[in-house]
Amino acid sequence: MSENRFAVIDTETTWSGALMTAGVVIVDEKSLEIIDSKYYIAVDALREGGLYSYEVHRKGIEENNLAGADIGPEIHRYLSLHGVKTILAYNAGFDRNCLSFLRSYRWCDIMRLAAYRQFNSAIPADAECCKTGKLKRGYGVENILKMLGKENYMEIHNALTDAIDELEIVRLLGHPVDMYPEI
Repeated sequence: MSENRFAVIDTETTWSGALMTAGVVIVDEKSLEIIDSKYYIAVDALREGGLYSYEVHRKGIEENNLAGADIGPEIHRYLSLHGVKTILAYNAGFDRNCLSFLRSYRWCDIMRLAAYRQFNSAIPADAECCKTGKLKRGYGVENILKMLGKENYMEIHNALTDAIDELEIVRLLGHPVDMYPEI
């Protein structure tokens, strides 16, 4: 267990907004290397389906199939096992709302740096931005990774692969974890 670890989390939801899958990546804060990861599938929610149901099962990804009600305690146990106190996510408010059972953690938003000119030098000079420096449009994960040099990147919309991609944004931006604003 280490105090120098954080998690990057992504979720996918059903048509009605219930948690369908969650990807959790445990990261060493200093090296930004992945220490461990888990992929959770809410089997009862999967029956309802959602926009990205076709990406739930991916070759090479170990699945933890649980009832939706069991995912919260399992993710909490997993984060506690690794000493995680901080969670990063892209558009963190959405994921925090999906994972309301994790509200006691410190949630920080990757997007709040990635989408702003003053924190992301890869934003093109001719990009349309608000007075605050935030891009007016095109600041999703896929667009930001393309700006950061991953020209052929396409978001898969699998919670685990997306969490890994969101970690890549953190790496490429090069800002310390404590710089990401808490929501």
